[in-house]
Parts: sequence; structure tokens; C-alpha cells
Amino acid sequence: MEQIIRENVPEDLTWDLSTIFKNDEAWEAAYADTQKAADNLAAYQGKVGESAKALYDALQADLALERQFETVYVYAHQKFDQDTTNDRYAAYNMRVQSLYAQVSTATAFFEPEILAIPADTLKAYLADSLFKDYQHFFDDILAKKKHTLPAEQEALLAGASDIFSASEQTFGALDNADIDLGDVMNEEGDIVPLTNGLYSILLQSKQRNLRQQAFESLYAAYMSLKNTFASTLSSNVKGHNYTAKVRHYDSARQAAVLPNQIPEKVYDTLLTSVHDHMDLLHRYVALRKRILKLDELHSYDLYVPLVPDLDQKITYKEAQEIALKALAPLGEDYLAIVKKAFAERWIDVVENKGKRSGAYSGGAYDTNPYILLNWQDTLDNVYTLVHEMGHTVHSYLTRHNQPYHYGDYPIFLAEIASTTNESLLTDYLLKTNDDPKFRAYVLNQYLDGFKGTVFRQSQFAEFEQWIHEEDAAGRPLTAEKMSEFYGDLNQKYYGPDLSADQQIAYEWSRIPHFYYDFYVYQYATGEAAATTLSERILNQNGAEAYKNYLKAGSSASPLDVIAKAGVRMDQGGYLDQAFQVFEERLNELEELLK
Repeated sequence: MEQIIRENVPEDLTWDLSTIFKNDEAWEAAYADTQKAADNLAAYQGKVGESAKALYDALQADLALERQFETVYVYAHQKFDQDTTNDRYAAYNMRVQSLYAQVSTATAFFEPEILAIPADTLKAYLADSLFKDYQHFFDDILAKKKHTLPAEQEALLAGASDIFSASEQTFGALDNADIDLGDVMNEEGDIVPLTNGLYSILLQSKQRNLRQQAFESLYAAYMSLKNTFASTLSSNVKGHNYTAKVRHYDSARQAAVLPNQIPEKVYDTLLTSVHDHMDLLHRYVALRKRILKLDELHSYDLYVPLVPDLDQKITYKEAQEIALKALAPLGEDYLAIVKKAFAERWIDVVENKGKRSGAYSGGAYDTNPYILLNWQDTLDNVYTLVHEMGHTVHSYLTRHNQPYHYGDYPIFLAEIASTTNESLLTDYLLKTNDDPKFRAYVLNQYLDGFKGTVFRQSQFAEFEQWIHEEDAAGRPLTAEKMSEFYGDLNQKYYGPDLSADQQIAYEWSRIPHFYYDFYVYQYATGEAAATTLSERILNQNGAEAYKNYLKAGSSASPLDVIAKAGVRMDQGGYLDQAFQVFEERLNELEELLK
């Protein structure tokens, strides 16, 4: 079916960007003003430490520039995303990338000059009433002082950034462009080139021979380049370890988490708790083997749904009604924002020719928190809607309760709000539907999501920690060594009912997240925290405490912010509660599928 062109999309199904800039001419004027403001910031360079007033004036100019740029960026970025074939907005998008470089260069002096102010002098400056609303802001900057090098050394490191990222770039070129994954049969019976996208689809195919051939073809390609991928990953790890060492961190992991104010205990608590509950994953794998009626369960059998797809269409209008009912436990004030998003065109709903794929929640401090969708009439899309609405309400409440310098939130907290909404939707669907087939479908979706996010991402986090520790100890990261460890780790996670395919030991070679420097653990902590929070909201009158977290932005450390909602992420209680919910839903699915 031919896609609709942008001009023919009904207006009420498009986002209203005129609330950012009335028209393109207004954006052009703001773009020019931002360029001037970036140039004018140079007047503060070299003067930040002269007095409390000088520091305050430089701070205000720096924040004003960043705030101005964000709004200019969002308009151009979202205009481009709504139709990437539009030449004007493609040019806008390229221009704001250039503007970003200009703004980054202009503001680069600010933090180093703050850190260069003698401690006693800075303490005296910050005692001035001018800074009464900026204490945590400066605490965050000063926490980096111990790990900030003299200016000349910082310049050397910055100049070598392309060198440090070279291994990741090489991996990306190999993984996205140069690797040949072979040809496979698709579900229509055609022989086609295998891609990573098609691989994900075929792994969910009901035809086992298609799953197997896709799995074997993909891993044959990666295994043929195993030494090359071992080299790129090993070099990337060396870069992380080297940078951590010269910045006086104890480890690369510490260097990755501490600047985000996350204690390492959070990481260790996650892995300990996952190990303590690994028997639940083993039970789910055993259930898969039984329901699929397989003598041997292989890695290519882990993603096919256990329950047939629902023969059910849900329109966007119906999805809005479901969302409002599912999110009702959060209170009328929360629902008022959701209704505002629906009524005031914060959402770009339907797919059109050239529109960016997928979904996201975006916006800036001074704009609406917009949502991009590519709507299909499925239950999965209802989940996408409430997921992105979680981000959007989080952004709205943060921006309406915090000043600009606290008006955002870290990645560590971001996915909690969206995934909590998904958990509330799951609870609503299970409470309002008695049909065993429907319930089994929803439970299967939930358990697969938890498996992929909490268990799988923790497995990745454990492997990531091991490769950094091995390199730090001077032990070479060869393809054979990494594959041996990864294969054993995979078997430990999935248990005795999963056959040990030799190919899965090489899965490390195709995971881009291993180049992201201790990032993936946040997926697992976020999912677990969201499961726990939804239980508190539903059963322990936790809605008000939850909304306090949504309002906090970055006004305190991430752990202090989420503690407002009643979750201590440096302790294992929230994980125990999440695993309890997983077990209860696993129990029900086991009963339904007997």
C-alpha cells in the first residue's frame, strides 16, 4: 500500500510546531540570534573567577545560550523527522548540527574556569544569595574536579577523541555496511539478503526452519570476522581503561557511573539480585521448551511468541481511551496533562512518506514535550503510546516545577517513567480482560519484555564488567577467550533447558552496546524500578510520591530523586519486588498454558 504524503495527513493527527516558532522565518531569526549569542559569550572567557558577580553573569549567559539553542534545535529536528524527503528541513537539520558545534565550542571554557577557582574563593562566591538556587548545580560540577586534568592535558585528551572512538567507528562500519550476512528465505518464500532488521523478524517466525537458517547464516558471518571484532572491542576497552586511569578513577566502570552520580553499589546490587533469581528465567525457558513441544530448545527459539497474535485492531481513538483508563491510578492531575497532549496536538500520529521510523518523546524546556509515532492499529502500538506518554509527562512536570538548570533528567531515570506506564497498562489489561487467550498474550509479552530487559541486559552488564577487568589486569581479550566466557555466561543465565549452540558464544561480536561504556545496566535497573513503582502506585497509595519524582528533574542526585518515589536503588528491595511480580505472572502463564 502506497504511503500517504505529508501534505495529505489530517491536521489533527500532526503535531503543532507553530507553538515553537510561528513560521520558518521566525526560526531563521532565532537561528541568527543564537549564532550571535554564541559569539558574544566569548566576552566572559577568562573572567569567570574574578568575582561572585562575574561568575553569576557568566553562568546566566551560558544557560541562556544553551536554552536558546535547544528550542532552535528542536524545531529543525522535528520538522526534518516528520518528512526526511523535504529538502528545506533536511538543510535545517544539517544547519543545527553545525550550530551545535559552534555552541559547544563557545561554552567549552565555562566549567574548566569554575574548576580553576581556588576552593575557598569559590566557597565564598557560592555563599552569595545569588547562588541560593544553584547549590546542587555547582556540587555536580565540583564532583568532577578530582578527575579533571590540567587544561593542556584536557586539550590533549579532547584532541584524541577521534582516536579513542576509532574502534567503535570501525565496528559500526563493519556491522552496518560491510558485513555480508548471506541470503535467507523469508516468510513469503523468497530468497533475500539477510539484514539485522529481517533477522529480528525471522527469529519470531512460527516456522522453525526459518528461525534456524537466519540464526546460522547471521552467526556464520560474524564468526568469519571474529578476530576483527575481537580487535575492535579489545581496543575500545583499552581506551576506556586508559582514560579512567589518567583521570584517576579506580576503574573504567567507576569512571562511567560516578560522573552521573551513580554509586557502583547500584551495579553490584543489580547483578547480585539477578543471580539470586536466575531460577525464574530457567523456569521460563523450560516453559518455552514445553509449549513449543521441542526435544531441544535452541537460542533461535527464545523469541518466537508462545501465544498467537491477537486478531484485534485498536484504533488510535480507542488507544487514547485505553491509555486514560490505564493511567487513571496516577490521578486526575496526571490525566489532565495526557488529555492536554491529545487535545493540543503534541503528537504526530500516523506514518507518512519520508517520516522517521519508530517513536520518541522530544522537545525542549520552552516547548511542548512532543511525541512522534508511526501508528498501526495494534496492542503493541498502545504500549508505545503510553511508553512515550510517560516520557512526555515526566518532561512536562519537570519543566513546570524546576528552573532551566534543573529542567532535565538523566538517562538513569528517564526509562523508569515510560516503563512504569507500560506496567500500569499491563495491570489494567489483566484486570479488565478474562479471556484466557488475551491474558496469555499479555502475560507472554510482559515476560518476554522482562527477560529481554532485566535478565539479558544484566548478562550484557556482567560481560562488559569482565572484559574491562581482564584488560585492566593485562590479560589479552582474544576472540576465543571472550567466546568461552560469553558462552558459559549465557548458559548460566538461560539454564539447562537451553541447548548450548556454539554460535551464541560469539554473540558479543554483534552487540553495539559493548562500545557504549557501561550503559546497558540502566535498562535493567529502569525496568525493575518501574515494575516496583507500578505496584506501589496500585497497592500502596504511591502515586503522589511517584509524581514528586517526576517533578524533581535533576535538582538532586538520581538516587535521591528516585528515593522520593520510595525506591532505594542502592539496595535490593526494589529488585526483589520486581522479581516477585515476574514470578506471579509466570505462575499464571504456566497455568493458562497447561
